[in-house]
Amino acid sequence: MAVVSVRGEAPAIEAIEPCEVVAESDCPALDVWVVSTRHLRGICSLPSDVNLGIERLVGESCSRRWERATLPELVGEPWRPLVVFAHGNRYTSSDAKIQGLALARRIAARACGGVPPRVVILSWPSEQDGFLLKDGRRKYERAYADGHYLAWFLCQIEPEQPVALVGYSFGALVAAEALDDLSHASPSGIPWAERPGRTNLVLVTPALRCDAFAPRGPHRRALDGVDGFTLVINSRDKALKFFPLIEPAVRVDAMGSVGMSRRWLPAEIDYTATDAAGMVGKIHTMWRYLESGPLSARIATGSLAGMGE
Repeated sequence: MAVVSVRGEAPAIEAIEPCEVVAESDCPALDVWVVSTRHLRGICSLPSDVNLGIERLVGESCSRRWERATLPELVGEPWRPLVVFAHGNRYTSSDAKIQGLALARRIAARACGGVPPRVVILSWPSEQDGFLLKDGRRKYERAYADGHYLAWFLCQIEPEQPVALVGYSFGALVAAEALDDLSHASPSGIPWAERPGRTNLVLVTPALRCDAFAPRGPHRRALDGVDGFTLVINSRDKALKFFPLIEPAVRVDAMGSVGMSRRWLPAEIDYTATDAAGMVGKIHTMWRYLESGPLSARIATGSLAGMGE
């Protein structure tokens, strides 16, 4: 793997852009929820029980507000496709909600005429903590813990429910770790690979090892049970060029900047890969992907593929 040499300090893996204003969709009302792990401690394995912080968006247009909700309410409609968005580094709780809502609007627009999806924002503790590389390493370690929490949450849904995991930057590591957990443990009684509901995986500039899904890669088992995989990379991404410094003992490139080999995937997985460099440039921010018509459509389509949209 190529190793990037740098002088001085490396930038953090992710930057946050100012909030955007998005026009309301003519599609059915948005169904958006938040599952928060910000109050939970770090863990090293799949937990047996979790007290997640859960909220849902209620009201219409400018009167919308977030109110507390319960896990049974969240998982109570298994016929509805479930899209889980795991954000990246340096997001406050407010940032996560704003960006997740923007993604939900684009997914709702894509689903017009089909079954309206339920979008869940996984809000994990990624607020800025220190500077540059030190912050990136802390969040890299924390992403594993939130992968365990996400796996526990996914164990609570019905096996028939279609699921899409959308992971941006470090959120891709959260998603991969969750799927890896589910390949080894089955608290619901049905192995994830054998569940009847479809599973789509969408990774946007993933801050994930480029060999993660290789035959001997650290997250190879995460692909068990995945039916569709959409990968959006940026070969010019300036921040991800420093990813090899996150794990100095390994020093491999990020999947989000160099991609991965199709031959590593089982033939039955529907796979698409896009290099967004020409549309996004060097900057590392999810807003650029949401603001681009072709890229936001690719993300939304990958999320809902095969779910009766």
